[in-house]
Amino acid sequence: MAKREAPEINAGSMADIAFLLLVFFLVTTTMDSDMGMMRKLPPTLPPDMPKPPPIKDRNVFVVLANANDQLLVEGELMDISELKEAAKEFIANPLNKEELPEKKQVEVKYFGNVMVSKQVISLQNDNGTSYKLYLQVQNELAAAYNELRDDLAMREFGVSYESLVEDEEKDKVKAIKKVYPQRISEAEPKNVGGN
Repeated sequence: MAKREAPEINAGSMADIAFLLLVFFLVTTTMDSDMGMMRKLPPTLPPDMPKPPPIKDRNVFVVLANANDQLLVEGELMDISELKEAAKEFIANPLNKEELPEKKQVEVKYFGNVMVSKQVISLQNDNGTSYKLYLQVQNELAAAYNELRDDLAMREFGVSYESLVEDEEKDKVKAIKKVYPQRISEAEPKNVGGN
């Protein structure tokens, strides 16, 4: 009796199938690209525009991140966890303190005449500042503005600021932004110590 040989499996088409699956995976997969910050940069100024007037020191909130990942706020060391509350107090100046920003009267739709702070947050980083601290500082400053805007939206409209943005209530969002304008001035990184 003749011995039967084991049947061979044709693997040639398996390579084609694997290649097609790889191509399908590469074409259909989306990569997470949610990194970065949503910022709208100011437009370029025309060359013949006069210089802006100087800003008073009391209206500027200086935040400095050095190469040792230390945070200096108004010249004093501060933990990152305290930055949001300090920024909120500076932006709103609820008690009209002399050392905090001045306010000017502005007419805002829905709110009437409102005293709006002339605040500017000046953020400076060192060339050696870690990206992690840089992002933390950006997040804390953005959170300060968002919480103030959210408080105002809840108080005046009974909904969160985020809801107004999602529902595209553009006039209300614009009014709230006029009361709490986000003014973050970011200078180019330089060597500010700690190297």
